Amino acid sequence: MSQTRTASATYTTTDIENVVRRVKADLAMIADSTGGWTPQKAADYAHDVEVLAKAGYLAWVDVTLLQNGVELKAVRFNVDTDAGTLSTSRPGGVLWPRVTAAELRIVISYTDAYTSAAREATRSKLKIGWTTSHADTSHSSLSSSGGRNYVSSTYGMQRKDWAA
Repeated sequence: MSQTRTASATYTTTDIENVVRRVKADLAMIADSTGGWTPQKAADYAHDVEVLAKAGYLAWVDVTLLQNGVELKAVRFNVDTDAGTLSTSRPGGVLWPRVTAAELRIVISYTDAYTSAAREATRSKLKIGWTTSHADTSHSSLSSSGGRNYVSSTYGMQRKDWAA
């Protein structure tokens, strides 16, 4: 008796690494241009994004520049596991302003696969002590200002940008 198997995913961990490398470049640019994070902090966030993405637990990543609590800029990286029809972009377009009283906020959303057991198994691999956020990430006070696609095989992240 023979068994037949099919796989719906046509991407590898290398594809995820290629996509996350572009996200990491954006996070580094945002950190450097705003002064809101150290290069190490941006790298730690990118590390955790990669760990969660490789495990299939990452739904999206949202980064917002706030000044005295007011949103100035934002980007959201939405994971797309069927991105084969998209063409990839180069990182960039995120040289955000350096403002006084600046705060960079990062919020991540998980897939349904990130159960409490998965959370426990993953915790030691993460560099950031993530906590629950109730932040409004709708960016309703900002206007959409384009975006980019980061794709490798059928794995991708679609970046949406907002600005004041």
